[in-house]
Amino acid sequence: MHTAEVERLAALLRTFKNRTERSYESLAKRTGVSSSSLHRYCSGTKIPTDYGSIQRFAKECGATQEELRELHRLWVLADAVRRGQPEPDVDTPPENTPPENTPPEEPHRSRLRRRLAVIGVAALVLVVGGVTMSLLSAGRQTGPPAVGGPLLLSSACPPVVSMGQHDECAREVQALLSRAGAEIEVDGDFGPATLRRVTAFQVLADLQPRGVVDEATKRALYDQKVSMATWPPEQVERRIREVFPEVPDRAVGIARCQSYLDPLYVLTNTNGTRNWGVFQLSDKLLAELGGTQRQAYDPEWNIQAARRAWSRHQDFRDWKHCDQPFRTSAPPSSIPR
Repeated sequence: MHTAEVERLAALLRTFKNRTERSYESLAKRTGVSSSSLHRYCSGTKIPTDYGSIQRFAKECGATQEELRELHRLWVLADAVRRGQPEPDVDTPPENTPPENTPPEEPHRSRLRRRLAVIGVAALVLVVGGVTMSLLSAGRQTGPPAVGGPLLLSSACPPVVSMGQHDECAREVQALLSRAGAEIEVDGDFGPATLRRVTAFQVLADLQPRGVVDEATKRALYDQKVSMATWPPEQVERRIREVFPEVPDRAVGIARCQSYLDPLYVLTNTNGTRNWGVFQLSDKLLAELGGTQRQAYDPEWNIQAARRAWSRHQDFRDWKHCDQPFRTSAPPSSIPR
């Protein structure tokens, strides 16, 4: 990894900043990041330790979804520099250094050297031509050489496979996730659905849930030690009704609104926090309930945790958005303030 990756990240952040007339101080108040830190991020003298801080900055500057995806990709590469990951192998041509203090040649020796050089080049052309024809012939017989070893760990794939890619590397990620038991379409398109499954896999594999497939994630996928098998929606609904006998339809409706009854669902909020599992427990609520991200992916634990949250006030105030259809038809006294 080169410092060029850091500069690309800083350049993109400066592009966002230049679009707005707002000062660093004004943006700092809106993003919760100090103005001095924002300035260092944009100058490339400091790399943010979390994506959420610059995601909020970019959104305040009007970044599009495509630009946010590119920002995330560049942050992952720059963050690898900060954490001191090894550089990927890059072929660099040898430098041509001119000879020093070479004395001028005598005219007849110079002509002789030129003749020998011409003869040598001609011979080399004949040899190379013969080798090329042999290789072309062999290529017609055997086809292109196969990539050695696992695809994701080969030079055919970038060091980090991430959101927005549509290629065989993304397809390989999906195939490995499917092999691990995840419900996922293997279409080679690394979109939001693949992002969610990658994040879930990383949590279950005890990796940092960054949502991008770095080398550690690639190796864990090939190790096949993580199972992503979980409850189907029918089982999730049945269990919710058992745990919420007072309001079974309402509880199921909220869970369906939150996660489509998918135990491995994850959603990133605009402020960089995330929601986890069946009831999409927020980072804040998860901490209040003493849970972990891994526990949040356990449907039984998630449903029971939601029950505990509901029991505090006998309502679904922690899920106001999805509870809105139910609250509009409820008596005023039941509407949380």
